[in-house]
Amino acid sequence: MNRSSLLIILGAAGLVVSCTVAPPPAPPAPPPAVAAPPPPAMLSRPPLAAAPRSPSILPTVRGATNPNISQANIGRTICNPHWSTRSIRPPASYTTGLKIRQLRQYGWSDQNPADYEEDHLISLEIGGHPRDPNNLWPEPWENKGARLAATGTGAESKDVVENRCHRAVCSGQISLAEAQQEIATDWRTACQ
Repeated sequence: MNRSSLLIILGAAGLVVSCTVAPPPAPPAPPPAVAAPPPPAMLSRPPLAAAPRSPSILPTVRGATNPNISQANIGRTICNPHWSTRSIRPPASYTTGLKIRQLRQYGWSDQNPADYEEDHLISLEIGGHPRDPNNLWPEPWENKGARLAATGTGAESKDVVENRCHRAVCSGQISLAEAQQEIATDWRTACQ
């Protein structure tokens, strides 16, 4: 029996049969790109060299500022005694995960996260961006863990500089932008 005879018989019985093989469906198209929010301000500094094999006392990031903190509002934000960095500080789960990824990316011989503080290059106290990876880097400790940094070159010493910059900005000795630029350029000499 040929195809047309089969179709006539099935047609007389009131049945419609179709026997075509369709090609497999095409993979779904990727979702449309969602527009990202504008990036935080990036500060200018000399080009970064490739990360060294051992931890660096100078950051491996450029720094980024918090768009919600400006010279015009420091009296309500960073210089207000009732304002706290706790209100914007990212959770440890975020910073620890970022620290582990950065340590792998940099290829430093010491990969132990406990030997570093995931530090904000531009500190939150002077309007640094809280979550931007361009403002966070694994900074070696001087007095904790493996003590990778010499005295005066690690996380504990940078904390002293951050406090000095905060006091200078809030007392009007230096502008917010100047403090941010100085600490992003070389934190060891900032706000003196």
